[in-house]
Amino acid sequence: MKKTYKIDVDCANCAAKMEDATKNTPGVADATVNFMTLKMKVEFEDGADVASVMEDVKKNCKKVESDCEIFL
Repeated sequence: MKKTYKIDVDCANCAAKMEDATKNTPGVADATVNFMTLKMKVEFEDGADVASVMEDVKKNCKKVESDCEIFL
């Protein structure tokens, strides 16, 4: 399953950090963060609990970029 989320991030480098953090979250098969459109596309692994995985994604992104925001 793929979902798109609106994000708020300050720079392209921060967006790249968010993308890496998201890709390294269990339950995520792939992710793309686009700084220009301020959107994050996440592909989830089969059977993953999307809400739970996205909470983990949010925590991981906050670790690498404390002032980022993901609008669930």
